[in-house]
Amino acid sequence: MWGSQQTAPQPAKERDTPDMRLKLILPKVEPNEFEYPKRCPREGCPGMRFIPRQEVSKKIVDAQHAEVTAWRCECAKCGHVFRVYPKGVNQKRISKRVNGMGVMLYILGLSYGAVEIVLSSLGMGIGKTSVFRAVQAVAKQVPGMRSEKLLSGYKTKAVGADVTSVRCNGKWVTIGIAVDAINGMVLSIDELSGEDADQLKAWLEPILDAVDADVVVSDDADAFKKVSDETGRSQQVCKSHVGRNTDALVDELSALIGAGQDHSLDAIHITPEQALHDLAFLKEMIHTRLPEDQSQLEEAYLRYANARKPGKGKKHDVAYRMRNLFMDRWNLWPRLTFYRSWKDEYGNVILDGTNNPCERAIGWWIKERYRSMRGYKREQSALNVSRLIAFAGNHLSRGLDLASLIA
Repeated sequence: MWGSQQTAPQPAKERDTPDMRLKLILPKVEPNEFEYPKRCPREGCPGMRFIPRQEVSKKIVDAQHAEVTAWRCECAKCGHVFRVYPKGVNQKRISKRVNGMGVMLYILGLSYGAVEIVLSSLGMGIGKTSVFRAVQAVAKQVPGMRSEKLLSGYKTKAVGADVTSVRCNGKWVTIGIAVDAINGMVLSIDELSGEDADQLKAWLEPILDAVDADVVVSDDADAFKKVSDETGRSQQVCKSHVGRNTDALVDELSALIGAGQDHSLDAIHITPEQALHDLAFLKEMIHTRLPEDQSQLEEAYLRYANARKPGKGKKHDVAYRMRNLFMDRWNLWPRLTFYRSWKDEYGNVILDGTNNPCERAIGWWIKERYRSMRGYKREQSALNVSRLIAFAGNHLSRGLDLASLIA
């Protein structure tokens, strides 16, 4: 089964940008509908029958109601007395609807202080501390989004993974994000202890196992290559990353060769014209990415294979850098062109060869809010907020049920 319970994924070219509309379902306040507990709230009491004893007036902060009626009830079994509130109200002064409005405004980009100002101007006095608590409480209820507790039953054949960092109380915190590489749905956002292969494997392998993924999509960092190899997964290296890096290296090396000040190519009997031709050919291949071109990359590498590494403390010369560039791209080619041959049962290409779903998730759901806040004070707040906003992003077209999370 493919990502998000679909029987067949859409072709990659059709999955560019999600519908940027967010439907929000907010809690309602129903003064005449009371939410009785299923069991007595007193610990250890199995009582299930309650006797209404007294109506109690309760003032609340709400968009429609300034006051509601609660009931003092008594457990028929143990005599414990407690209050039962109308739907959308609890023991706190602020209604669930107003809390939901505060969370909604925060998700849409307002700061805690700005949310306070907006709601107060609408006659709903709520402090920014209350907004903060509401956001954090709702964020903790977001289902999944943790490597140890993903959405139950969710399956996908390809997982995109990347890491980023945010500043919390003066120090940088590494955050890993995993997405469904087929449809862009965020699967998990977690704090990582580091970015080496062992740490990435400890984080990513349980996610890959849980969703039955066969493919890892990532940038060309060696750590992710090692993770895919050690977990027995195929890998698609982001063609955009490799393309940009290759273009920059080709342009730099071409300029050095054109300047005629580096004569290291003479030692391996390569003319400047041949080297410039090889670089231009590499630049072309890196953007066409045909699997069958790997043999030509091998031939190019072999022309530079005898370039010697400069002595200790000396700068790498053009010949040695050409050797390393062609060797790296030759070895990388199967990972770079994997998406060309990985197709579904209908013959459609499943991936577009990039890690854009992960990049977008980092930019939209983590970095954008982080920039507006100028950092977080608590690491858990960074995770909670990122998960909440990503959860909202996962529901752009389906509707975000804040009412259920707040309840």
